[in-house]
Amino acid sequence: MPRTRTVLSVITIAAAALLNGGTADAAADPLLPSAVFRATHNSYSGNINGARSSIAYQLDHGIRFIELDIHDNGYATSRDYAIGHDSPGNQVDHAGNPASNNLRDWLNVINAWSVQHPAAAPIVVALDIKDDLTDNVSYAAGNLAALNQELASVFGPRLLWAADYPASPPTVDALRGRVLPLLSGDGKTRTEYKRDVGANPAVAINGRGQVVEVHDSGAGALWYWTGTYGADGRVTWLRHGRYDSGVTPAVALNDNGDLVEVHQSQTATTLWSRVGRLGADGEITWSASRQYDNGVLPTVRFTDAAGTQVREIHRSQGSSQNWTWDGALSAGTSTVSWTGNAKTSDARYDKTTSVGGTARVHVWNGADGPTPSQTLRIDTDRHTGDRIRLPQVAFDEFQQGNSAELQQDALFYAAPAGESAFITAARQAGRLVRGWDFDSAGDATDPPASYPATNHPYDAWYQNLLTQAGAIE
Repeated sequence: MPRTRTVLSVITIAAAALLNGGTADAAADPLLPSAVFRATHNSYSGNINGARSSIAYQLDHGIRFIELDIHDNGYATSRDYAIGHDSPGNQVDHAGNPASNNLRDWLNVINAWSVQHPAAAPIVVALDIKDDLTDNVSYAAGNLAALNQELASVFGPRLLWAADYPASPPTVDALRGRVLPLLSGDGKTRTEYKRDVGANPAVAINGRGQVVEVHDSGAGALWYWTGTYGADGRVTWLRHGRYDSGVTPAVALNDNGDLVEVHQSQTATTLWSRVGRLGADGEITWSASRQYDNGVLPTVRFTDAAGTQVREIHRSQGSSQNWTWDGALSAGTSTVSWTGNAKTSDARYDKTTSVGGTARVHVWNGADGPTPSQTLRIDTDRHTGDRIRLPQVAFDEFQQGNSAELQQDALFYAAPAGESAFITAARQAGRLVRGWDFDSAGDATDPPASYPATNHPYDAWYQNLLTQAGAIE
């Protein structure tokens, strides 16, 4: 996913501070994790079950945390997620807001306001995911790759990617004019955003640095990842999707972006192959799957520089004998013609390692701290141990009671406003903490929540409390 990084120089920080009518010293410009901001709960609900008014009105009046509940119902038709509480359109106040429930329309409102107010304190846009996005089997179906792309395309260079959050906490002024995306809601979706799991991973890289990884789920589903090997020696993953049923897949990839995949049936010892075409966006157009033999543990490689000849080696289903096939790829018809089936003393290919030019990639399974042992990992010739996952565009919220996986490296914490012990402990640990349904002065803590997310942001008690806490706009 291409992006533009914004370098925050000393000049930029100082200019932002002056625009805000302050200075760049520590007192006037706190570190982000020590600051307090006005925030709303269910921001899209306007004056339904609360008194928030429109999104633009909230931003005009100092709100710097906007929460949008989203659903994936109908994504295949609308190519967008839908705003709503219990369902698309539920408790959505359209007065002064977009007429549609499409997420992009609501994000565009926030982006337009941000463009017009470059000196405003950073805006957190929290997407409370109400549905399980992990069962969306492709980009076209609205998986997390599609959500990443939507955030990046709407906010562009104003977006502060989670991957770019500095090791040392930035000041508020250093982030003025920026938007911080945050994933909340469905725990399964938030967990998959941080890592993927699978069995029997295989990988191929071509001379252009395009990478394809395939694996099985351990329960009979076949999945792929596609990405690019970058100048920094890391792989940026672009697309992820389910493409078939089976186990123990392997893949070969030529410099034209043509790929040949082989796998074993989940319930039998039949062997199947299929052809794919890798597009510049990372999407694969797949042919139909065709049976070519019986056996187990298939592997495959291109054997010529042109990338038209392949060789497959697998093991017999009844012994340790290896067998081989020669294949001729027809990219025009998306087929492989298999010939020359014979026994071989050659070893099966190492499907977990691939070389393209000077680049090398290797895939494996292994825990990364609290993640499962089936976590998908990748080494390159320059880096080791990276997780196979989407670019971390959004921050991933850790909520009270969540897993250790979601807590690992989390910057944003959240709990109901009444959970004072959780909120104060997280604040003391240097986290940014949201307390939702913050609808009484009695919910206040010491230190206060970073984002006391209320349904009544203009009530005198809330305004007085946030003013006393030094809330930043």
